Amino acid sequence: MGEIFPFMIPIVAILAVFGLMITNVIVKAYTARLQAGATSANAGDKEEVLAAVEELRREVAELAERVDFTERLLSKVRGAEQLKP
Repeated sequence: MGEIFPFMIPIVAILAVFGLMITNVIVKAYTARLQAGATSANAGDKEEVLAAVEELRREVAELAERVDFTERLLSKVRGAEQLKP
């Protein structure tokens, strides 16, 4: 067994290096896959946010129209009150 051990050290070292290289390739592939998935998920999130912003813009425009209408009604009432005396 003493004679086999010195020959095993380089073989184990070479196998370890190849094992690390294979692990590195797998990690890179997995990371790229996760980033691609995150990018597509972010795109979906962006679309949802844009749709929500568009809905808010529509609601704000509707509220602005209501405020304008209310202001016109109030100005008519005030104008009528000023004409009475």
